[in-house]
Amino acid sequence: MQGAGDQRGRVHMENETMSFEESIRRLEEIVRSLEQGETTLSDSLKLYEEGAALLSRCSEMLDNAEQRVVKLRKGADGKPEELPFES
Repeated sequence: MQGAGDQRGRVHMENETMSFEESIRRLEEIVRSLEQGETTLSDSLKLYEEGAALLSRCSEMLDNAEQRVVKLRKGADGKPEELPFES
């Protein structure tokens, strides 16, 4: 029988392929589990580490998305022109 820690380790490995939205949902699950306080210290540490990795990955995905966003404005000839996104 596979233990909860084994399953979390497997899920942690799958985090690399999760979409941004899936990562956020998993972070929310982790927060709920930690807030309930019903996990062992060992499992809480694993959840914390998984959450930290997810947070880092989400931040990286947001940075990449921000770099791809372009700002459109009307040029002198009335046609739209693309400008790089500025934060």
